[in-house]
Amino acid sequence: MIAKLYGRIDETGVDHLVIDVNGVGYLVQASARTLSALGKTDDFATVFTEMQVSENDMRLIGFATREERDWFRLLTGVQGVGGKVGLAILSAIEPADLALAIGSGDAAMVARANGVGPKLASRIVNELKDKVGALAGISGGAKLMATGAANGNHAQDAMSALANLGFKPGEAGTAVAQAVEELGPDASLDALVRLALKRASR
Repeated sequence: MIAKLYGRIDETGVDHLVIDVNGVGYLVQASARTLSALGKTDDFATVFTEMQVSENDMRLIGFATREERDWFRLLTGVQGVGGKVGLAILSAIEPADLALAIGSGDAAMVARANGVGPKLASRIVNELKDKVGALAGISGGAKLMATGAANGNHAQDAMSALANLGFKPGEAGTAVAQAVEELGPDASLDALVRLALKRASR
């Protein structure tokens, strides 16, 4: 299996790139986020890859980070999520925000991706909730999951308050997680929001 490629970006398209590795051009499908992160034609880049093989097709899917590739593997493990939908989700939602959405049960955020309806979004959230919590290495998944579960609804409300103040979901989730750790499960909503604001503004 090809796990990683390093070479010169020979060309890019809407959903793919060709990377030249010692004279061999590899066609790699990728999300819009990955294509933007890797660079432009003639730049050198490292692409983390996942190979998908079916009866009549074989393709390489590329990612700018191992984290994004790990998320792709998780997503495509859910029934109804193929490679195309997995890439659509990663194009629309950053890994940190995806961890927060799944941890807090926010299927509506997952449904923002093209090709993901409400039923599929709910299935993704339900099936991955425990898996994301067990994978601390994926975008702070365990930490964000703990935030959603700890302190009843106060953590959720605190994250919403920070989001309303303009913080990204990933930033809000991390800040509230830190506040929950410091203040404990019995902290008031007001105290959580105040401390989370301090942590998010660092």
